[in-house]
Amino acid sequence: MWRELGGTGSRAAKPSTVARALASVSSWYTHLVANTDGQFACNPVVAVKRPKVNAHTSTTAGLTLDEVDLLLAQTDDEAADRTKRWQAAPTPVRNARHLAALRDRALLRLLGDLGLRISEALDRDVTDLSYNAGQRTLKFIGKGTQQRERPLPAHTLEALDDYLAARAAHAGSTIDALSGPLFATTSSVGHLGRLAEPNVFTWLRRLASAAGIASANRLSPHSLRHAFATSARAAGVPLEDVQDAMGHADVRTTRRYDRDRHNLDRDPAHVLGRRRASRRAKPAEPADASENRTA
Repeated sequence: MWRELGGTGSRAAKPSTVARALASVSSWYTHLVANTDGQFACNPVVAVKRPKVNAHTSTTAGLTLDEVDLLLAQTDDEAADRTKRWQAAPTPVRNARHLAALRDRALLRLLGDLGLRISEALDRDVTDLSYNAGQRTLKFIGKGTQQRERPLPAHTLEALDDYLAARAAHAGSTIDALSGPLFATTSSVGHLGRLAEPNVFTWLRRLASAAGIASANRLSPHSLRHAFATSARAAGVPLEDVQDAMGHADVRTTRRYDRDRHNLDRDPAHVLGRRRASRRAKPAEPADASENRTA
């Protein structure tokens, strides 16, 4: 049986974890069979029975639109508080915390507004910010090493500009002269590093707990990606547009992310029912008027 290490003991791995692991191993052997000139004659994993995983549901903890708003409000409050503390006594430590709060606020807005994968966001450099068709954009490498570009809405840009302006001021530079990671760690002595994914998990759960969200200890950055899809569909964005924005090859994957897809209020029966009711309410034309038009 597959096991996961955890503290002093172990536990059975989830079916989805086992399925992903087997898929990765199988993919590697398939590559070896095709590219090692006969050194590997077959894929030993191809016949291994894999656990069943429900392709129509996700184990990622979800967020409602109201909960996303609570997270955004919490980052706004923390950024304002740390800005006030830094302005009152601008020590190196307070400056680093001030920059971190502005960075976290910008990152949360980027994840919530664009629905990016966390790796797509954290791997970005300042130079990935660009312009296209009169809009400010972010260039990134999507799944499958695809070069992608998404527009940055005003809500995201406000927080990004605040963060980059503060970072440039701290470096005694301008925003245009900044380089390195888009979302950087800043030590009290000014050294820059790239923000790591585990740090985002810890920060997001702390933030959610402070915001009073019940599922705080189960949230992940991917929860924001799910919330993006659900909110976009609830706002009436066509499924294919959400699919393109999220970089999904299969529309069925996008549907899994839409947590509101089983909402009875969205059932087509309501649309058809209103249409038929409207048709019944429409007065019938007089017979002679129909005859005159035909003539």
